[in-house]
Amino acid sequence: MRYISVRKLELNRNYLELTEFILLGFRTSPEVQTLLFFLFLLIYMVIVLGNISMLIVIKIGSRLHTPMYFFLQNLSYLDLCYSTVIAPKTLTTFLSKEKKISYTGCATQFFFFALSVGTEGFLLAVMAYDLFSAICSPFLYTVRMSQQACIHLVAGSFICGCINSMVQTGFTFSLQFCGENRLDHFFCDVPALIKISCVVTFVSEIVLFILSTLIIVSTTTAILVSYGYILSTVLKIPSTHGRSKTFSTCGSHIAVVSLFYGTVFFMYAQPGAISSPEKSKIVAVFYTLVIPMLNPLIYSLRNRDVKDAVKRILCLWKLYRVDKVYFLRILVRVFHVQL
Repeated sequence: MRYISVRKLELNRNYLELTEFILLGFRTSPEVQTLLFFLFLLIYMVIVLGNISMLIVIKIGSRLHTPMYFFLQNLSYLDLCYSTVIAPKTLTTFLSKEKKISYTGCATQFFFFALSVGTEGFLLAVMAYDLFSAICSPFLYTVRMSQQACIHLVAGSFICGCINSMVQTGFTFSLQFCGENRLDHFFCDVPALIKISCVVTFVSEIVLFILSTLIIVSTTTAILVSYGYILSTVLKIPSTHGRSKTFSTCGSHIAVVSLFYGTVFFMYAQPGAISSPEKSKIVAVFYTLVIPMLNPLIYSLRNRDVKDAVKRILCLWKLYRVDKVYFLRILVRVFHVQL
């Protein structure tokens, strides 16, 4: 009995003294670490440039002030947020010898990451509903997707994402970590944290697995039902050109949904994912950095309205370089019309 009490006291003392984690990241040579640093830096720069450009284009382009682009604007904001939560800290760990993150910093990083990713999942479902309303009920579209309704849908997505984040963060960081603080990952994620916990994690794993599954199933069901109605409506269009044009409208969203849900399902909606750290790191790189980089490219390259808006902005930039006074007059007139 005395040995058990001493052991419990030792575990509690180690738990209380744990104030930081060590991010092991990618276990490679220093030369490869440097190469990875420049690769990740390049990807992050493309993410920042692409998503900020998308935000500016949608803000300036008067033809892009529609529900679809309002949701796309929020998607770019979320991609920018959760990649920024991960990338800067990852870049510093590539070059520093002490790859440390504080306990509070780890919890904060995971909270905002889970918030952004969860919200993005719900937002993609909302965007599918927007496409369904536009294609299947065009006469009721302006009523269903009013400005107030769009704001409520986005706010609801953020609220659901916040609830998901609070539950996941609460269950994950309520675990005890008795001395072992080396995370076999490049950021604070559930599988790596559960692996180093010194208590039984069965309940936490089941709760987190059920929560992730419920979110994925509910949002994918909404997306599939929406596309089921869209497909039924499109097949009734007599013109081949009309059908291809409608499918082209949905193409960008389908590509983004496939990339996002494919990686998230592979990572969180299967219990065996936590048993392979190296596989988890590769998948994590894809959905934390690669997808936020691809999303603005997918929507800009496949969308004529976005490309036209970019051309107009480039024309305005050339005009600014030639005649700044005339440029300012045009700019005032454009914003006056928008207001």
